[in-house]
Amino acid sequence: MQLAVDTFKQLRDLIYERSGMFFQDNKKYILEGRLQARLRERHCRSYEDYYKLLKFDAWRDSELTALFDLITTNETFFFRDLPQLHAFNDTIVPAVMEANQGTSKLRIWSAACSTGDEPYTLAMMLLERPGLINWSIEILGSDISETVLTQARRGVYGAHSVRNVPPALLKKYFEHEGGQYVLSPKVRQLVKFMNLNLYDQARLKMLRGLDVIFCRNCLIYFDDKAKQKIVASLYDSLRPNGYLVIGFSESMHAVSSAFKPVHAHRTVLYQKP
Repeated sequence: MQLAVDTFKQLRDLIYERSGMFFQDNKKYILEGRLQARLRERHCRSYEDYYKLLKFDAWRDSELTALFDLITTNETFFFRDLPQLHAFNDTIVPAVMEANQGTSKLRIWSAACSTGDEPYTLAMMLLERPGLINWSIEILGSDISETVLTQARRGVYGAHSVRNVPPALLKKYFEHEGGQYVLSPKVRQLVKFMNLNLYDQARLKMLRGLDVIFCRNCLIYFDDKAKQKIVASLYDSLRPNGYLVIGFSESMHAVSSAFKPVHAHRTVLYQKP
């Protein structure tokens, strides 16, 4: 079964319209390959039939959720990209603690968090700071894929996911059971998860007054127009002087000039003036 060019463009445009994710012409094979099994599951005889299902079926919204699960890549692990985490620990957290000493509240959003490795990493780091013992800490993890969020809520991980966790923290915050690593309730209770499409500006308006947003290795899925829309929403979600952290391979060039770059630990953070 082959994906015709015209149908590929229809599917691509629908995905872009609903999520902001854009498939270049040379990525047709990715969409074609990832959807083959789904077509069989939904008894679609062709990609054209599947497009009609997404467009007109009464259950099209739930099918779009399944589609997003298929086309997103969810490679993540604990303590990923250490220079950024060091910058978070040594630059961002002290600045937020000073700014919020009157309220003793810290609010963080881990966008496109996949299976929860990133927000749980941040939670462990904050639990290790004695100065935050009496603080109210809220960490939100969001993703467009309900499948990975289900895994995140379970808090159970394989050895590959925890390979970078410092041994002392691995022993302190995980139980090793049957080859799996089960995260401590003390860490899990700091993080709440929700299904959220970063392209859904209406729902993003619910998120305001955040101190820090991590949105790493996610913007690479979008074209410049979509990036601008998403980053503008992230900007609005931050409080003044709040911080945005994006991936090493990502840049604000041609996306936004609203943030002030802050250099720390060989990485660049973005602060809302």
